[in-house]
Amino acid sequence: MKIQKEIALFIATFFGVGFAKKAPGTVGSLATLPVAFLAAYYFGFNGIFYAALITSVIGTIAIYFATKDERQKDPGKIVIDETAGQLISFILVAPYLQGNISYQALVIYLLGFGLFRLFDIVKRGPVKWADTKIKNAFGVMLDDIFAGIFAAIVLMLIRRLCTL
Repeated sequence: MKIQKEIALFIATFFGVGFAKKAPGTVGSLATLPVAFLAAYYFGFNGIFYAALITSVIGTIAIYFATKDERQKDPGKIVIDETAGQLISFILVAPYLQGNISYQALVIYLLGFGLFRLFDIVKRGPVKWADTKIKNAFGVMLDDIFAGIFAAIVLMLIRRLCTL
């Protein structure tokens, strides 16, 4: 049983990234960018979609087992939810990012990072609802999924309007 919790914690902290001393959520989102780049560059929409889906499902299970015996259901060290949300933020621009190594692509990755962090921190609408009303592993994941969806929509609009 102890090994199960240790494995779950390893995954839920995004392989230890969540143990960062300061701003573990931001560090977790930042650590996701290389994964997002590889998924989008080589596989486009499908890469980001499946990476986000797998991260969301496995992450929710890992969060459940990692926080099962804890009072605090969303401790700062749990950052796999940020990983899933950050991946989702690139889903609508993934076709543009496929095979793209350019200044414009770099700007999109940085904007996606910033937008996701903004929506995750500000917590408005469905993001706040999921964060405050659903007190389980799914709720921990869902608020970041919503933040990722909002970031994806805004990022797509910025890319279209600014022809990035």
